[in-house]
Amino acid sequence: MNAYEILKERGFIEQLTHEEEIKALFEKGGVTFYIGIDPTADSLHVGHFVTVMAMAHMQRCGNRPICLVGGGTAMIGDPSGKVDMRKMMTVETIDHNVACIQKQLSRFINFDEGKAMIVNNGDWLRNLNYIEFLRDVGVHFTVNRMLAADCFKTRMEKEAGLSFLEFNYMIMQGYDFYELHNRYNCSLEMGGSDQWSNIIAGVELIRRKTGDAAYGMTFKLLTNSEGVKMGKTVSGAVWLDPEKTSPYEFYQYWRNIGDQDVEKCLALLTFLPMDEVRRLGALEGSEINKAKEVLAFELTKIVHGEDEAIKAQEAAKALFGSGSATASAPSTEIAASDFAEGMDILTLLTSIGVVPSRSEARRAVQQGGVKIAEQPIADINFKITTDLFTDGKLLVQKGKKTFHNVILK
Repeated sequence: MNAYEILKERGFIEQLTHEEEIKALFEKGGVTFYIGIDPTADSLHVGHFVTVMAMAHMQRCGNRPICLVGGGTAMIGDPSGKVDMRKMMTVETIDHNVACIQKQLSRFINFDEGKAMIVNNGDWLRNLNYIEFLRDVGVHFTVNRMLAADCFKTRMEKEAGLSFLEFNYMIMQGYDFYELHNRYNCSLEMGGSDQWSNIIAGVELIRRKTGDAAYGMTFKLLTNSEGVKMGKTVSGAVWLDPEKTSPYEFYQYWRNIGDQDVEKCLALLTFLPMDEVRRLGALEGSEINKAKEVLAFELTKIVHGEDEAIKAQEAAKALFGSGSATASAPSTEIAASDFAEGMDILTLLTSIGVVPSRSEARRAVQQGGVKIAEQPIADINFKITTDLFTDGKLLVQKGKKTFHNVILK
């Protein structure tokens, strides 16, 4: 199978600019393509991992990835999918984040002997002459067309509106593709479905300025069965950096995803053969937990290495296995409606009898002795909502020995 067939079978592909031409390109092989990553933090998170896996599949089929780290575009910030303007970052912060992300990517992509490249768009964007850039590149963009893009329309409807700074982002991303095409003969840009308008901008710029063929492909965003983006826990994003999200926490996140999301995640985020993915995804009842364990182990192995995956699996089995403290922990049923607007952590702790009073609940939280869904809670105003439950169940822990299951009814 070529890379197109693999990405299609595993459920990556959302949109294509020129489907038949792209199929022919992949059949020929040896495609130089790029995926952009904005260095808004010093680590990748699981939302990035769909595109990272797509790069890995492409490379395994003999294609050459260019990982474009946005040291230039990060100085503006991508408005796609954002209701407010991103916080402005210093050059020093951006450069630090770029260096960290470059190091992380080398764990998943083989950069030996020119098999892949890491490029920083700050190399050409930071020193542009603004007037020359407008005359050479801006002339190929119409405001009417740009305002029709979903990323701009959404922001225009908000009270804060869209800053002129952010309005330039699409042009700059389009220019990235043009630069990569000229420098490295890159003919394909790939990215999340929220990047569709930006990708089209680059495809059209290349075709207008050079007459050369250029293509775009987007991937499905990593969402659960309800359409909510995956990769968030009570303590924040699920990071690939073990200092931000430990291998054990990472393992447990995937071990606790919803039943309906298992097959999709196995297909998108592991290298397991699709026959095995479908077999595991078809398991029902308590058997689906075996599939979740495979998902958690395989994904932790890819991100953190096999040794850490084994440690995380053994730790999880020791704590949550048959006969463990949690299996025999008491439980309390609470109506789902009670969590509609969020139940504060102090109320929950006293309601289920983990602590006798709100003052003791407050003290336990402030001292770092409370966990919800295995995540430590330090905020006494933290709200528990139904999206924190897995299969209608939520584990509450106080100290090292007190466990309690909250069950929705």
